[in-house]
Amino acid sequence: MPPEMPALFRFAFASLFPAALLLLACAFGGIWPALGALSITVFVFILDRRAGRIWATPKQASGHRLSLCLAAMHFTLLAASVWAISQNADLSVTDKILIFTGTGLWLGQISNSNAHEMIHRSNRTARRVGVAIYSSLLFGHHASAHPKVHHIHVATDQDPNSARYGEGFYRFFLRAWAGGFRAGLHAENAQRKRAQNPAPVWQHPYVSYISGAVATLLAAAFLGGIPAIAVLCALAGYAQLQLLLSDYVQHYGLRRQYDENGRAVPVGPQHSWNAPHWYSSAMMLNAPRHSDHHMHPARSFPALELKAGEMPMLPHSLPVMAAIALYPRLWRRVMDKRVNKWMVN
Repeated sequence: MPPEMPALFRFAFASLFPAALLLLACAFGGIWPALGALSITVFVFILDRRAGRIWATPKQASGHRLSLCLAAMHFTLLAASVWAISQNADLSVTDKILIFTGTGLWLGQISNSNAHEMIHRSNRTARRVGVAIYSSLLFGHHASAHPKVHHIHVATDQDPNSARYGEGFYRFFLRAWAGGFRAGLHAENAQRKRAQNPAPVWQHPYVSYISGAVATLLAAAFLGGIPAIAVLCALAGYAQLQLLLSDYVQHYGLRRQYDENGRAVPVGPQHSWNAPHWYSSAMMLNAPRHSDHHMHPARSFPALELKAGEMPMLPHSLPVMAAIALYPRLWRRVMDKRVNKWMVN
């Protein structure tokens, strides 16, 4: 057994278990659609409440093998769910709604976390796989906007994906989607202009993102024509919604100060919201340990640290806070006082 396996078991189980149930749901219906949806909603909530919080960091684990396994599961489950919802006549309407809900949550919470991990890798193959995952969700530009805009300008008004104090999620969603696309394109074009020998235009990252999206749509058409394309677009939109919910929750209201030269101070532990809840953190590959990720973007997910007192903590797990964010008035009642506390300190 590889030395990293004991440390990675909780990550592997929490991330792969719901996907396995959802694959069974696509193939057989019956009780499996309900179990698949419950495994990534109610089951997670209960285990977070019962298991409490975890602060330990298994630094010896790399997570590379699990990332590759999750990437393979992403494309398998995406194809299976598109086919099942659009073509499987043996499934009831309720079955298809449950499969859509469970798969959309898995894509947005787990596969997104894995793709996010992979686009930060120095390994070119790993990064390309991460790009392919985002492109299959019709969100390929995130592979440029996230590392080249968000990580540079996080917690400032120059970052479209850092939610402002008092900004509701729905306004943020429209601003962040369009702003991220434009900002990522601008960053890539600026990099090409600085290069002494820029690559041919067909090697522009945005060309690959759009090509990947078109290839995914064509694959959906092959699986089931127009209905399959509609299902793919709906699942991709659902996953994008959750990705931007994560950005919204994890940066809401927190801002970096500026020095005497007008430059934003370095990113610190106080510039992201975190959550220490055991099971949802494992399921999302430690994405709720967000402060440490921004301070050390290349650090593998199992090694991310969490420090009470230094890092802002959410009152509930990240999935629960994302649900609260859908109700802006409730969100502000819960979060504004916490933002004020950290901004004053």
